[in-house]
Amino acid sequence: MKLSKGMITLGVVGVLVLSLLGWFVGGYNGLVTQRNKVDQAAAQLDSAYQRRFDLVPNLVESAKGAQAQEQKVFGDLAAARTQYGGAKTTEDRLAASQQYESALSRLLVVVENYPELRSVETVQNLMIQLEGTENRIKVERDNYSAVATTYNTMIQRFPKNILAGMFGFDKKDLYTAQTGAENAPKVNLTQPATQGTPAQ
Repeated sequence: MKLSKGMITLGVVGVLVLSLLGWFVGGYNGLVTQRNKVDQAAAQLDSAYQRRFDLVPNLVESAKGAQAQEQKVFGDLAAARTQYGGAKTTEDRLAASQQYESALSRLLVVVENYPELRSVETVQNLMIQLEGTENRIKVERDNYSAVATTYNTMIQRFPKNILAGMFGFDKKDLYTAQTGAENAPKVNLTQPATQGTPAQ
């Protein structure tokens, strides 16, 4: 039995349509999977930040005996935490986390400047836990940035950029270091304490 030209054309068109449909479905599902990985990485980062938010108030309470001029730091920490809690986008969370990190750096300087605080076991334990939490935040930020970069590349490359545009797959913001982050404050809780005067 001989196939007519119409049957062959219909078969070729059918194969092309099925191939295009397969690419379309596979491409869309790939974008959804990658976007979900970005969202999961963001949730893990939020979890690490929450751990920090849980630790810092205890450190603040331990440091509240510091002089009155240091009290502004405590208010700044509370304001930044509130801003982070109300953040709706990654960009808003980034701005709030940078504000929080700035206030936290000043708190660490307060702790270092008052030797009597460094000698308190509770403060030492909180500082150790905070250091571990900061390390976890760095790991989670790096993970988020890697996954978000892969996603951003995927939605910008042809031909998936067509699907991304059709279905509203938007670029994800990356976490970047704030200005001055390369000069993190040094906190040394092992220096001998001198009663009553701030360390120089």
